[in-house]
Amino acid sequence: MMSPTRFVHLPLVALALFAAPVIAAPAWAADAKCEPDKLASKYPGLVGKTIKIAQDGQSPPFSFRDPKDFNVITGLDAELARTVFKCAGVPIEITTGGWSGLLQAVIAGQADVMWDILYYTPARAEKVDFVTYLTAATAALVPKGNPKKVKAIDDVCGLRAAAGLGSVEEAGFRDASAKCVAAGKPAVELVTYPDLPGGVRLAKNGRVDILMSGYTVVSRIIADNGDAFEQAYMIVSDYKIAAAVTKGNKDLAQLIKDGLEVTMADGTYNTLLKKYDLDLSLARTPEILTK
Repeated sequence: MMSPTRFVHLPLVALALFAAPVIAAPAWAADAKCEPDKLASKYPGLVGKTIKIAQDGQSPPFSFRDPKDFNVITGLDAELARTVFKCAGVPIEITTGGWSGLLQAVIAGQADVMWDILYYTPARAEKVDFVTYLTAATAALVPKGNPKKVKAIDDVCGLRAAAGLGSVEEAGFRDASAKCVAAGKPAVELVTYPDLPGGVRLAKNGRVDILMSGYTVVSRIIADNGDAFEQAYMIVSDYKIAAAVTKGNKDLAQLIKDGLEVTMADGTYNTLLKKYDLDLSLARTPEILTK
C-alpha cells in the first residue's frame, strides 16, 4: 500500500523485482483473545475515550466508501480497526480527510490513529509510534497494450510518471530519474497527486505514461478499468505497513497489537485479506515500533 502505497521517502534500490515474497508465517500469542471486560486493567489510559481513526476513504481495498451507503467507510484497514477496538471494548470514530494530511493530524493530536496503508519509516517514528501488520508491494500501471514497452523501473527514462505526493513511489521515480540523467538519458517527468482518484484521472486522460502505487491498489484499478490499463511490473519490498498512533501512547499501541494478534489467532485476519484480494504471504506479525 495517496498512493495508497503510503509511503515513505526511501530509495527504490531497497526493493527487489517481484518473484514471490519469502516471508515467515506470522506468529502470535496462542492464548490471544478478546477481553473487553478487562479494559480498565489492560489499557487504563483508554477508559471512557472514543478513539479517532483517520482514513481517506479513497484507497480501495484498504479504505473506501461503501457503494451501498456512501456514509460508511469500509475496506481492509477500516474492518481491521473496527474489529481490533471492538475486541477491547473501546469505541471508535472514523474521520476522513486527504491522505497527505492524515499523519499530520495524528502528530497534531487531531486524531489518535492513522490506519490507512501507511508505511513505517524511522523518520516518521520520531513523531508517531507504529504497529505493523502487513508487508508492502508496489506495482506500475500503464495504458492497455503497454505502448511504451515498460518492463521495469529502469525503463522509465523520459516518461511522464505519476506518484502519490510523499510516497515511496515518488521517491522511487526521483531515484530512477537521477540514474537516467547520470546515464545520459532523459529525466523522468514526475507528476505528483494528492489523492488516488486524481492519479487515476491523470492516467485515464493520457497526461502520464505510467503510474506507480500499491500493488493491491493497482490491481483494483485494473480490475475496475480492464479495457484501459494493465500492469507493467511489480516490486516487492520489506516495507512495513502499519497503523500510526500518537507518540508515547503505550496503551493505544498495545491495544492495537493485541487486537491484531487476536484477529490472526481466530482467522479473522486471513479472512479479511482474502475478502480484499490480498496475498496471504504479505501477512506480518504485529510489532510495535517506536523509533
